[in-house]
Parts: sequence; C-alpha cells; structure tokens
Amino acid sequence: MHRIDLNCDLGESFGAYRLGVDEAVLPFMTSANIACGFHAGDPGVMRSTVRLALQYEVAIGAHPGLPDLSGFGRRYMEISPQEAYEMVVYQIGALAAFVKSEGGRMRHVKPHGALYNMAAKRRDLADAIAEAVYRVDPELTLFGLSGSESIKAGERLGLQTAHEVFADRTYQEDGSLTPRTLADALVTDAQQAASRVVRMVKEGKVATRNGNDIALQADTVCIHGDGAHAARLAEQIRIACEHAGISVKAAGSSALSQHPLP
Repeated sequence: MHRIDLNCDLGESFGAYRLGVDEAVLPFMTSANIACGFHAGDPGVMRSTVRLALQYEVAIGAHPGLPDLSGFGRRYMEISPQEAYEMVVYQIGALAAFVKSEGGRMRHVKPHGALYNMAAKRRDLADAIAEAVYRVDPELTLFGLSGSESIKAGERLGLQTAHEVFADRTYQEDGSLTPRTLADALVTDAQQAASRVVRMVKEGKVATRNGNDIALQADTVCIHGDGAHAARLAEQIRIACEHAGISVKAAGSSALSQHPLP
C-alpha cells in the first residue's frame, strides 16, 4: 500500500503579526513543522501551536531557520557548518521544551527556507544539521528535499529520514525547487496540486517546469501554511490521497496521526 505523510509549516506568526491559517489547516495534516523563533514565531506562538498540534493529534516537529525575521528566513546567508549546527541545536531545544511542558513528544526536524535549500546542495551544511539532530535525539526523523544532500547526511548518521516533496512548488530539472523569484515557482490550483501529489506518491515522478518528468521519492508532502489558499489546498490533497487508496500517516509512525478526514 502507498503511504504518505502530509506536513505543514506552522506557528509562523510573531508578536502582533498574524500569518497563516494554522487551525484551518491542521485537521488535514499528519505532521506540523513549528517555527522556533529565528525566522518566525515567538514563545507564545510556539506554545499555542504545540497545543493545537496535540489537540489534533498531529506529529510535532521543529522547523529551525536562519536568524532573519524580516526576510522570513528565505534570504540566503553565509554561515559556517558550526553556525548551522549551533542554531539548529538551539532551536530544537527551544521547541522541545514547549512540547515536553505540554505533555507531548517531538517526532521530527525540518529545516526552513534558505537553510533547507542550502543544506539540500551543500554536504558540509547537511552534515552539520544532521549531526545537530542526531546529538539532540537520534530517534528524531530528519525531513529533507527528496534525494538531496540532507537526506544522504541523515542516512550516513543512521537517522530515520523522510524524503520530502512539495505540493505547491514547481521543480527544476535537477530536482531542486524553482526559486520563488520566478513567476511559475508556485502551484496555486488545488486540483492540480492534488493530482501532482498522487502521481508523486504512486509513480515516483513529477513534471518539471519545462514539462519533463523526473524521478523522486515521496515520504512526506509539504503544504505551506502561509499560502493564500492553504486550507483548501490541504483539504483537496487529503481527499485526493484517500480516494487514490494512499494511506495518510505521520512519517516514521504506524500509529500516530491517523485521524479520519473531518
């Protein structure tokens, strides 16, 4: 049976600024990647988002990013592997404290934005991030771009990994995501996104922005919570997967997050 985890980046509000529709998206998700205060989020938002994820029985993961609130962590920065290691350990620890204090357990780590894309191509950064995850808790699952250096780094250390694909982003010929600076970087049509997800899961293929098929492995699918149509996108993808006979469960778990579609 084909299986997929549906994850979403959440907890990205900050202070008086509200971003995303977390509670509208969560009923359709099986994993939540919660911002840890560097690119987005703050202590209050972290705590409330952890509570929401536990309420909906969704697997909780840390979503560490670059220290760039004004750029939402999507601007590339020159950082060393040591800096990558330290900022990831710091952010995992911050969220882990809230998860523990609310009676939950952290399940995974997924880097955010530019840090994610940098680690997908740079082995030194990928190794540093994987080591950070491993040293904090070797039972955590590392999410990374399908087939990327991030996945390879996790596998070298013996971490459980989840090859991630994207429902609402287009792909380049090398399997990387199309930069957001290009007009066709995003997939906004919910039906199109859902069809792409089903094909990625069942066939292991996706069409690039040039129309060519490339192979990939799909263990978890990301739906961005800050998108204008995030809730509708999440619902359509969940429905399409279940109608296609795809089991929707949290990555690395056979029991967690199997709540039925509302």
